Amino acid sequence: MLNKFFLSLFLGGALCCAAIGNASASFRVHLQDGSTRVIAPAKIEKTPAQSVIQRAMSTLGTPYRWGGNSPERGFDCSGLVKYAFKKVDDLDLPRTSRALSRFDGPKVAKRNLEPGDLLFFRIHSRSVDHVAIYLGNDRFIHAPRRGSNVRIDKLSNGYWQKHFQLARRVMPEETQLASNG
Repeated sequence: MLNKFFLSLFLGGALCCAAIGNASASFRVHLQDGSTRVIAPAKIEKTPAQSVIQRAMSTLGTPYRWGGNSPERGFDCSGLVKYAFKKVDDLDLPRTSRALSRFDGPKVAKRNLEPGDLLFFRIHSRSVDHVAIYLGNDRFIHAPRRGSNVRIDKLSNGYWQKHFQLARRVMPEETQLASNG
């Protein structure tokens, strides 16, 4: 009985690791009656939001550059957003944080945030002047300011709480990633 428990625990963990790592693996299980069974996890496709986040995460450490919109030239906050969402079909985002905050997508309460939602802040002006991409678990990625690099911060940080204005969901409901680079 204990052996079955450990075997199922091991197989479950291995299948979970394979699914999370988007790997492909199969396992041959020998049963007590002498037969064998092959167990293979289903291939898990990335959601568009996961792809956007992965693209944004690939820019971590890239220097801030006003007007920048590529890893080679650097990023400002809205350039990072535009870059991360570039491969999402049926989504043509505006270039500035203020225009992004007015984009046609539902506003989202903090308690209902999902990875890929956009967060808007008012730092230096009377209206929105900074945008970030929500990652989940109270974290977001952004290009903060001159002299810094693309980084991850926490929404619960007092500074960001003080300047937070709104969140908006911009990902189309049933979206596909573009097949071209």
